[in-house]
Amino acid sequence: MTLVVAGAVLAPATPAFAHGGEGANVTSYRTTVAGISNPMDGLTVRTVEGGARLELVNDTGRAIEVLGYSGEPYLELRPDGVYQNTSSPATYVNQTLAGDTPVPATADVTMPPTWQKISSGTTIRWHDQRTHWLGTARPPQAVADPGHPHRLRDWAVPLRDQTRVFEIRGTLDYEPPPVTWAWWAGAVLLGLLFTLLVRLRPRLVAPLAALAGLSVIGYAVMRGLDGAGWSGVLLVTGALALGAAWKHPPFFLALSGFVLVAFAGLGSSDAFLAAVVPAAGPGWLARACVAMTVAAGGALALTGLLRMRDAVPEPAPIGS
Repeated sequence: MTLVVAGAVLAPATPAFAHGGEGANVTSYRTTVAGISNPMDGLTVRTVEGGARLELVNDTGRAIEVLGYSGEPYLELRPDGVYQNTSSPATYVNQTLAGDTPVPATADVTMPPTWQKISSGTTIRWHDQRTHWLGTARPPQAVADPGHPHRLRDWAVPLRDQTRVFEIRGTLDYEPPPVTWAWWAGAVLLGLLFTLLVRLRPRLVAPLAALAGLSVIGYAVMRGLDGAGWSGVLLVTGALALGAAWKHPPFFLALSGFVLVAFAGLGSSDAFLAAVVPAAGPGWLARACVAMTVAAGGALALTGLLRMRDAVPEPAPIGS
């Protein structure tokens, strides 16, 4: 029943076409780093959080600047830490992308830089409008042909090493959403199949619980490797499922299965809604982990409930 209700409620949902890469949730816009125009040993860049941010690592021993939208100094990665220019409008514009403060009137690209140290490390992550789709509606290409991917533009973020200017270069693409209902239908059908198999072969409950736990932990690792952070909810629910593989009395099976579906499965089900998931590796693999979590968790919950029902003694016939 848990699986059927979840599928019925959430399957009709459609992807939200939010700003490309804004936030740590799924999106239909893929931001890809192609490289640095003039590579330097120790200077590396990648996208993180499903393309929401750029991550620049400066282990060159030199001061490298990230330039703002008008070519003004914005960020500077020095050997002793990372600094931001509080006179740069980009400092506030990019915070606004993350839902923070508006641009103050004192931010002026003609002002000399006012550097504020924000980190003692040599790595910085930031939102950058140049790498995102900022429209509230889908681009014309996607409206005309929503079922195919489209290259929206090439982008560049300028860097400066003393007087030498070079660029981080990349691309922005629209990618069509997955078939949401098919992922939900697959999870529901697979969950019912797992329930039937465990009903016929009770010894399969331990492998099923282990599969559920590994699916959750696998998705947590993929998110962590992409820079989205290590989800305590996913790790705890994964450990709970692995515990059910070791000891699986009926009530614990039902409880662990419900927690898996409610918190790890439904909590991660936005992976079914859009193409780009904040997880390392292909999107289909992240979706497969979530679908397996829903299927195996639902099967554990149903199995636990059925075993509790079987344990209730039949009432004695009247008059016996």
